[in-house]
Amino acid sequence: MAITYVLVHGAWHTGQCWARVVPRLAASGRPVFTPTLTGYGETKHLLNPDVGLRTHTADVVRLLVEADLHDVVLVGHSYAGLVISAVANEVPERIARLVFLDAMVPAHGENGIDVMPITRSMLGTGWRVPPLPELPAPFGLFGVTDPGDVAWLRTMLSDQPIRCLEEPVALDNPALREIPRTHIHCTVKPDGFDRRPVPAVQPNGEPADVRELAAGHDCMITAPGELAELLLDVGEPVGAGSMRS
Repeated sequence: MAITYVLVHGAWHTGQCWARVVPRLAASGRPVFTPTLTGYGETKHLLNPDVGLRTHTADVVRLLVEADLHDVVLVGHSYAGLVISAVANEVPERIARLVFLDAMVPAHGENGIDVMPITRSMLGTGWRVPPLPELPAPFGLFGVTDPGDVAWLRTMLSDQPIRCLEEPVALDNPALREIPRTHIHCTVKPDGFDRRPVPAVQPNGEPADVRELAAGHDCMITAPGELAELLLDVGEPVGAGSMRS
């Protein structure tokens, strides 16, 4: 099985946030894609009140179809847990594994607010939400505390459309249940950002696969080597020997 990695960034970020992880994954000989979703980074001029979860789902589905990607390890960070779930519901035949990286994990019909109620306090009265403020160490800016890294991260951040958190996720394709899942939890997190317990059994009947990473939320910036090792490990087919070169 020729694995391809597709890494989907979370709210406020861009695909550039994976820059330190990509070379480590690519060194294994596997293709790596890091799309920037509509309304962020180089596409922030497209941000408008109609941009939402469906927009971002379509972004990733379009990439998978146009690049003809199969056997995809689809990684979603934070908000993108909603995105990869919706993508897998639409094109399950292209997905080898879902990886929820410190991510929202929805049930059918839920939206981001249902999954993480603390987000309701961020919504305000407009249609867009600015990036969260920097917190004292060890939490920093999305878990990033090094001043140079914080400055780099700030170059990527832009507003998040509220519609992304309000649109529900459809998870009604029976084939979705057969896709194995991995959950990677970052252990350095502020109070209030609690995640749901992962069920002991995956939808496909396999035992839950939960990994921990001793890092803050943006582990792709602060712990890229450790994250890449985890992603390489979960990308290995069951029963096969090492695929790393």
